[in-house]
Amino acid sequence: MDPISINLDLPIDSYSINISHGWQHLESAIKSYVGNKVMLVTDENVKELFVHDITSIISSMGCEVSLAVVPPGEASKSLKIAEALYTQALNAMLDRSSSIVALGGGVVGDLAGFVASTYMRGINFLQIPTTLLAQVDSSVGGKVAVNHPLAKNIIGSFYQPKSVYININTLDSLPQRQFSTGMAELIKYGFIWDKDFLGWLENNIDRLIKKEKNALAYAIDRCCRIKAEIVGQDEKEKGLRAILNFGHTIGHGLESISSYCLYTHGEAVALGMVYESLIALQKGLVDQSLVDLLINLLKAANLPTKITEIDVESLIQAMAHDKKNKSGSIVFILPIEYGKVDIFNDVEEELIYNVFQ
Repeated sequence: MDPISINLDLPIDSYSINISHGWQHLESAIKSYVGNKVMLVTDENVKELFVHDITSIISSMGCEVSLAVVPPGEASKSLKIAEALYTQALNAMLDRSSSIVALGGGVVGDLAGFVASTYMRGINFLQIPTTLLAQVDSSVGGKVAVNHPLAKNIIGSFYQPKSVYININTLDSLPQRQFSTGMAELIKYGFIWDKDFLGWLENNIDRLIKKEKNALAYAIDRCCRIKAEIVGQDEKEKGLRAILNFGHTIGHGLESISSYCLYTHGEAVALGMVYESLIALQKGLVDQSLVDLLINLLKAANLPTKITEIDVESLIQAMAHDKKNKSGSIVFILPIEYGKVDIFNDVEEELIYNVFQ
């Protein structure tokens, strides 16, 4: 395929999202931003797969590369791991003309971006996402963060990358569970923004699960364009951008009460979308057919759609710490029709309890 370039237009920090098969266009996408020294942040799994290629390309550009490897998994999104990365950056003598490159999934991107946003009050940051979840969602838009034991992503900032480079071929090495976790975010875009894309997903979900390259290229391109359009209108989540959190109010709560160990992020979001859609159904905002479509797509993507046992009281307490909340009210993003959602802060606790019965 020819490389695809999508512009994310912002008042100050506009940048391009580059989609390709392979690494042959990586140098042109990042050469203006890497500086003289680069800290390449990755995890132990990705290190074995792609670090050699990326290090060779960056080194060939005359850059000194320092490799920082963190444990895989959500537990690495912590202040303790961030502090270790600050120490490594200092030991590598990174300065304000240097850069931090994130090579990996959403955890690596969020963590590396948070460190880049705060090291010396901010140095250049580049994203090379290698998971489906990161490619369609977390690498685009500039949300960077680490977790607190009481709440996910509560310590963070808005800090845009200078460039995003997506190599679709990296998905070939992705374990099925991790691929499915990205499918949750991909499916989300159809429900929040694009009824036509939702129809396309109905007809092509099997092609995506088989990792057909043309289908993946189309879906990743569409998701990135939707997110670029939304973020371009509301970079700092003052209003519209909140709709990207469909499924995340309950999803983040589930991750928190299970200590980030039971579900992947996408699995938690999938469950969140189902139960938030059930809330919408009880409120009379949608009919059963929308809920059924969502459940069928998630099942086709090998994602969970039902929770058998849950302490709803603990979940509500966890959701009370959500960063979207306003004036003590839990904020939900609920579907109101096919391809459209809205923001609600008036959901009664009784409704929340009811959907988990």
